[in-house]
This record gives sequence, structure tokens and C-alpha cells, in this order.
Amino acid sequence: MVQEVTKEMSQEAEQYHTVVQQKEMIVRKMKERGCRITKQRMILLDVILGSECSCCKEIYFKASSLDPKIGTATVYRMINTLEELGAISRKNMYRICSFSDCDKIKIHRQ
Repeated sequence: MVQEVTKEMSQEAEQYHTVVQQKEMIVRKMKERGCRITKQRMILLDVILGSECSCCKEIYFKASSLDPKIGTATVYRMINTLEELGAISRKNMYRICSFSDCDKIKIHRQ
């Protein structure tokens, strides 16, 4: 029982660490492209990293519950930015790509 709980806690810690790394990497890439890192963009990034959203409307509803000032246009622009960075793919239901996937996409686009 204790081993199961410890293993589960270890997996959760690993997932959290991965999410933090992904977020840092995306923010760094956005800054390199000259994008401003706004509160709304950070909220959208948290929503996308924190759940598997199947569409922009779902992202919008989750994000607008956190900040009512977020509009649908903001969501679509952020999704387009993340796609251009190679950090997100519509094929995988708006989940952030793994580091290796992002690198592969970037290489193919160059």
C-alpha cells in the first residue's frame, strides 16, 4: 500500500516537472520570436498543459472561467502561435508536443 502511494506520488511529481519544463521551453521560444508573454497567454498555456482539450472553444471556456477578459480571438491567435512554434498539433487534440516532437517539427519546417 505504501509502495503504491509512493509510486503514484513519484509519477505525479514527474508529470509536474515535465509540464514545468514544457511551459518554460514554450515561453522561451515565444520570447525568441518576439512574442509578449502576457497574463492571458500564460493562462491559456496553463489550460492547454493542464488538460486535453478537443477544440478551441473548450480551451476558451476553461480559460475564460479563469479570466473573463480572454476572448475567442485570443485563443485562436495563441493556438496559431503555438502551432507555428511546433509546440502544439491539432492532430493530437491540442496537447503540447513532447520535446522530441517539437524538435522534429522544427527540423521539418526549416
